[in-house]
Amino acid sequence: MSLVSRLAAGETIFTAWSGIPDAFTVEMLAATPFGAITLDMQHGGHHEDSVLRSLLPVIAANKPGIVRIPVGRFDMASRALDFGAEAVIAPMVNTLQDARLFAAAMKYPPIGERSWGANFAMSRRRTSDAGAWLSDSNAETLAFAMVETRAALAILDDILAEPGIDGIFVGPSDFSIAWSGGAAVNASLEGMMGAIADIGARTRLAGKHAAIYVVDPAFAGRFAAMGYRLMAMGNEQRYMSLGATSLVEAAKASIK
Repeated sequence: MSLVSRLAAGETIFTAWSGIPDAFTVEMLAATPFGAITLDMQHGGHHEDSVLRSLLPVIAANKPGIVRIPVGRFDMASRALDFGAEAVIAPMVNTLQDARLFAAAMKYPPIGERSWGANFAMSRRRTSDAGAWLSDSNAETLAFAMVETRAALAILDDILAEPGIDGIFVGPSDFSIAWSGGAAVNASLEGMMGAIADIGARTRLAGKHAAIYVVDPAFAGRFAAMGYRLMAMGNEQRYMSLGATSLVEAAKASIK
């Protein structure tokens, strides 16, 4: 099932977060229980070539590939889709113009201005039916605009009303910096939880998808209750640290 259909069915999907620009590492990550894989170009090390190569093992594992592009790189949104991504996350969408440029890059006419060139994506999906690809792609690809600032929050309804924007992705760490006036970076900041709940509710009311980065897994249930259905967690460093800690502690316990 596609990411679109799974989210439409109400499934909660946990996506891994990849910052290491290596297709073999991504292949190993795709073999874990995560339901999707996100390649991070903003703060992670992924670049155009690694996205092109890393989406292949994700697709081979029958999991959705998601790409977070760098700030303002809406041209990369189109390229990510052409490489086979099912969704793109655009950071720092702080103006309606940002939202419009992002949507234009994500959708074919008449909704957007995405140009034709999906050869990699079509080959990886084992299809040569260009007509079906053109007619289906706008509905089968997801554009997530990140809300991370007070400016974005102030125009949330306008962003949601923009044709071609399929959902909102909350970045709680940056949002906490904005919420506290630069005094703290705390993804679990209690004072902003009401605003995060409001974003989730308004996004779902608009008929669109709510997504969020989850720093503390204990908050997943709380975010799910707010309407968030796509949740990103951790990164390769975190996964290796947790795994190594578990193995070493189990070994030490057996010796005792």
